[in-house]
Amino acid sequence: MSPTVRVTADNETCVTSSLCVYRVPEVFDQDEEGRVVVLDSRPSADLLTELHRARRSCPTRSIHVEVEEAPET
Repeated sequence: MSPTVRVTADNETCVTSSLCVYRVPEVFDQDEEGRVVVLDSRPSADLLTELHRARRSCPTRSIHVEVEEAPET
């Protein structure tokens, strides 16, 4: 099984750099003020590499990615 991914973003600390939107437009967008909006808080694990890149590139560390590994059966 694939890991479960959870994405959150702190709209209050966002400085509208838009890097997250460019990296993963399936997950991130911007509101009318240019601040981050999470479109999909439980995206596919297939996007994990790009989500981590978006998290690392955020200048204010406003993007948070949590990964819960699937239990082994």
